[in-house]
Amino acid sequence: MAEPEPAAAAAGAALPDACNQSPPLADWNPYTSHRVLVEAVRREGGAWAEQRLTAFGALAGRRETIAWGFQANSNPPQLRTHDRAGERIDEVELHPAWHALMSLAVDHGLHALPWRERRPGTQVARAAMFLTLSQVESGVGCPLSMTCSAVPALAIEPEIAAEWVPRLTSTVYDPRPLPAALKKGALCGMAMTERQGGSDVRANRTRALPLGAGRGGPGAEYEVTGHKWFCSAPMCDAFLVLAQAPGGLSCLLVPRFTPAGERNRLRLERLKDKLGNRSNASAEIALDGAWGRLVGAEGRGVQTILEMVNHTRLDCCLGSAALMRQAVAQAIHHCRHRRAFGRPLYDQPLMRNVLADLALESEAATVAAMRLARTYERASHESEGPLRRLATAVLKYWICKRAAGHAAEALECLGGNGYVEEWGMARLFREAPLNSIWEGSGNVQCLDVLRALSRSPESLAALLAEIEQARGADHRLDAGLERLRGELARPPEVAEAGARRLVERLALALQAALLLRHAPAAVAGAFCASRLAAGEGAGFAYGTLPPETDFAAILERHDPAAE
Repeated sequence: MAEPEPAAAAAGAALPDACNQSPPLADWNPYTSHRVLVEAVRREGGAWAEQRLTAFGALAGRRETIAWGFQANSNPPQLRTHDRAGERIDEVELHPAWHALMSLAVDHGLHALPWRERRPGTQVARAAMFLTLSQVESGVGCPLSMTCSAVPALAIEPEIAAEWVPRLTSTVYDPRPLPAALKKGALCGMAMTERQGGSDVRANRTRALPLGAGRGGPGAEYEVTGHKWFCSAPMCDAFLVLAQAPGGLSCLLVPRFTPAGERNRLRLERLKDKLGNRSNASAEIALDGAWGRLVGAEGRGVQTILEMVNHTRLDCCLGSAALMRQAVAQAIHHCRHRRAFGRPLYDQPLMRNVLADLALESEAATVAAMRLARTYERASHESEGPLRRLATAVLKYWICKRAAGHAAEALECLGGNGYVEEWGMARLFREAPLNSIWEGSGNVQCLDVLRALSRSPESLAALLAEIEQARGADHRLDAGLERLRGELARPPEVAEAGARRLVERLALALQAALLLRHAPAAVAGAFCASRLAAGEGAGFAYGTLPPETDFAAILERHDPAAE
């Protein structure tokens, strides 16, 4: 991932003991080299976009683009609360590399493809673009994801949608701090969380009161006052905000500027100093009588903003799958070039076991995330809505939960180099836990699964029907299905304490079924042997696949050099 300084590269070439180091993985195509993703795009309905995705992948994998990711992380956002005359401006200053990455994404419609093109497969094509760019730098994913996800939420209020959707779906990246009406394109963020509530948004204290003599209602103007502990991407032009209106917790669109062109009373208090995702800004904000408009009805804020949250949860799955793919690509690339004990690391049996195990996890995550993306297609909402309802929470929990351990093992494949910033793996490792926290942590997802099981029995039927399509293909899946049905039959009073175990089994069964249907036998068989039979002869750490596993058949699908 890293690009060496010219002087360092020249010096390295002159020193004999500088050999046996892997070169940077650069000037490659993270889309076409990702065979599993290419197969998924074709299978799930996005084949029409292959030429576009190939071109985008070539741009994403350029040495220059990779360098932008490093530069943006080395120069994190800076908060500018006032100008030199002492006037409040509340702006976030971002490095040019950040803007270059955002421009690349917006120019290619990554933030808006499903809403700009009315054809089947747009969600799948967009998911592939998101998964491709996130391999290079994850920090731009937040504003891109929220902008795309805001569109279905705003559709609830046609008048607001008519004003804002054309701005949010523009393919011109315009970062200027101006009223949205004067810009060529706009971005949307979100502010839900408060100090006292966290994930419990019902405990929010921010207030929204109707303005003027009106009684409020959908589309009406409100004054919003309160504090948000996390505001995602505070450089955006507008935010979906949860606040307590007279009728209960409600969703409002709060722009950076009022209709009169004045700066809205939305104050950036400070930026968060985060473990990872450092190129992207996250802020604490104060709303001091800020102007906003109600989206949906009063008291329906959670239901309204969930239209946005569900789409961003899909992107959490895609983002974690991207991190896994990048980790595998870097590990294999390094091991192909690094020699130890007289031969390449890649050819050593124990290392091949580790690499193949990491590759299995990556393949299962990619296949499942792309299948989930298809359930978000417009035409799929009626037929696959129940599957989407349950699978989103199940896969958000499991794929994101697996990313951190996966990153740690891949980092170790590079030895001490993996622990050094300029090799890129440390940044990937810091990034890996975030998607598990964003849009509801692991426990929140598991509780959401329990809600779906009790309130939407059709969603469970849809998920089990998807898994049942692979029944008979592997005895371990069949046995796992029986255990799963036993878990589902537990009495309600013990369900919550065992929710993680249940969701894990749902996720593994779904991933196994998809691999049995769509992946080579060596891949599916190794996954079932290691994941569905864990603790029954199989190991728990990466690199404990059965010795008889066809490592070559697995690894050839994930080698970044094998396009």
